[in-house]
Amino acid sequence: MFSIIVGLVLLMLLAYLGWSIIWIAPLVSAVVALLSGLDLLPAYTQTYMTGFVDFAKQWFPVFLLGAIFGKLMEDTGAAQAVAFKITKLIGKKRAILGVLIAAAVLTYGGVSLFVVVFAIYPLAIALFREADISRKLLPGTFALGAFTFTMTALPGTPQIQNLIPIPYFKSTPLSAPIMGIVAGLIMAVGGYFYLKWREGRLTKAGDTFDEPKGGQEVKQIKEEELPNWILSFLPLVIVVITLNVFKWDIIPSLIVGTLAIMLFNIKKFKTFIGAINGGASGSVMAIINTSAAVGFGAVVTAAPGFETLTDILLGVKGNPLISEALSVQLMAMITGSASGGMGIALEALGDQYYQLAQSTGMNPDAFHRIAALASGASILPHNGALLTLFAVTGLTHKDSYKDIAVVALLIPTVAVVVAIIMASIGIM
Repeated sequence: MFSIIVGLVLLMLLAYLGWSIIWIAPLVSAVVALLSGLDLLPAYTQTYMTGFVDFAKQWFPVFLLGAIFGKLMEDTGAAQAVAFKITKLIGKKRAILGVLIAAAVLTYGGVSLFVVVFAIYPLAIALFREADISRKLLPGTFALGAFTFTMTALPGTPQIQNLIPIPYFKSTPLSAPIMGIVAGLIMAVGGYFYLKWREGRLTKAGDTFDEPKGGQEVKQIKEEELPNWILSFLPLVIVVITLNVFKWDIIPSLIVGTLAIMLFNIKKFKTFIGAINGGASGSVMAIINTSAAVGFGAVVTAAPGFETLTDILLGVKGNPLISEALSVQLMAMITGSASGGMGIALEALGDQYYQLAQSTGMNPDAFHRIAALASGASILPHNGALLTLFAVTGLTHKDSYKDIAVVALLIPTVAVVVAIIMASIGIM
């Protein structure tokens, strides 16, 4: 147990200091192996790399196609066109709501979280400038719209966090829809009202909009240069419908969605190669980062002390969903990755939770939804998505982490608790 605790703390600390998980994960895995009495070289070449490769083998096509789909949406202007139309309908004075809904629609349509932030950041700046709202609320607004309810709660979302539990629980993206919708409403409504309250407090204190500086200047979006918003919206609809209505696998759904973007923006065919190349390159880094975290988890599960940890987690009294939520949330917090942490937890304990569901008569769909929800309720200061968000917006932990902790950690945790209670009384 000591070796596992040392490894987890070390990984979290080094990640928080900004060291890449690509190389600190095998390094910390070596520390765990050494302290656990495992043979060092086999722990890396066999245990670590098996966990790494197995995750990449299973999920790389999804990362690749999702990144290409999102990059084409961004480079053709389709993402901006959808976001612009949504914010125009809502009104410039309700800037937080406009950015929130635009980010949510794109995320639920299959655009990756990072692409959403890059794509609509210029529009968000314009809206916040018009409404004279402090830029400090931008990261919280993005996090709420892209990193919470559309990523883990709403049934049918094509985001990776809603897909990873499927093979473990023999479930579908639509699993436990009522639980998901209620949890999503708690996150969306609770987070929005918190951000509006914060807007009032900051405005009253004289903290209003200030122009980005130091290389963060943003060029204005020209409406006349954007493609038709209906044609831009259709690829998002295609991905969601083919995945959930036609019951296609996520891979053909993303392929058809990608082809639809290219067909509807054929006049911009010169941007296609650059967008596809850029998406493909980005997907490699994303899958390697996540696989590195999962490889670390494989070494942790091989350590003798992991049996003790498993006994502690599985021995949590009461509903086994509580144990599952704690396992997934803990791993996601430590690794700084919702998908990576969930991959570690379910690889180690997924089969046992499925057997528990079978033996207790519980619906495995509830385990699917709780795993997804718990993975998202994990954004600590070293989280990879959070660090990217701060890099894009030019803001810091001091400026905005408190807001993110409320809308993307505290409120989602409340949503997990409510979802567990719902499952306990048979509402799914």
